Amino acid sequence: MTHTNPETYYEKFQSAEQLWFWFLYSKSVQNSYVRTHGTPTRRPCELLDVETLITKLYLCGKLSAEQLNIMKKFGDRRRAPHQYIWAENRAAALWRSAMETIEAAATTRGWINK
Repeated sequence: MTHTNPETYYEKFQSAEQLWFWFLYSKSVQNSYVRTHGTPTRRPCELLDVETLITKLYLCGKLSAEQLNIMKKFGDRRRAPHQYIWAENRAAALWRSAMETIEAAATTRGWINK
């Protein structure tokens, strides 16, 4: 798929997990562009947009502090908790419910393909 003006084309995320990992990675390098195969990819949201969304979801009670802790812990590891690893079973359930909440909100905003 070829686009004549890359500044107006935004590559949407495929899932809330992809959005979350992009956010953490980009936040760590303070850059809203992630290079994919040498080509800059512009996303449909900025880092501040994601941070604001997560904060709003937390303040309105849709995300818990425990979920945020799991998201940060496993986000820093750059992987989701695994439901079949006994020690990560509860974390995996919290992660899934958090990702469902974020995915619904981000899809409404047009950040995720559905």
